[in-house]
Amino acid sequence: MDINATLFGQAITFGIFIWFTMKFVWPPIVQAMQDRERTIADGLEAAKQGQKQLEQAQVEVHAELSKARHKATEIVEMAQKRGDEVIKEAQVKAVDEGQRLLAAAQARMEQEIEAARQTLRAEVVSMAMASAEKLLQTSMDDAKHRELLDRVVGEL
Repeated sequence: MDINATLFGQAITFGIFIWFTMKFVWPPIVQAMQDRERTIADGLEAAKQGQKQLEQAQVEVHAELSKARHKATEIVEMAQKRGDEVIKEAQVKAVDEGQRLLAAAQARMEQEIEAARQTLRAEVVSMAMASAEKLLQTSMDDAKHRELLDRVVGEL
């Protein structure tokens, strides 16, 4: 194999090609690779930050849920206590109202009993007078009748 000018020409051309590639093509490719590497590193860092924020958010969510459950429990307990108080107040009011109605009924009953006694006394006196008049077979005048009636009512 002979080394001739074509081989030297090809070697020189190849050298120029390598120089041209290293001077003009290689730096943008290296720059693009470095940019891509930086972008990937930034993305990984952002993913790590996002993971940390997610973990922190989950801790905060658990804390807030715990607070909300505690608050809900307190609200339920307060509502239960208020419900018990309302029931007790209603019971007290019902007992008071029952006692008031019972007292009113007893007072009315006493009035009706007294009225019935007065009526019964008057009827008893009238019957006794009628019986006495029949027994005596005499008619009494009105003044004596009233006097006798008042005396019998006073004795009863």
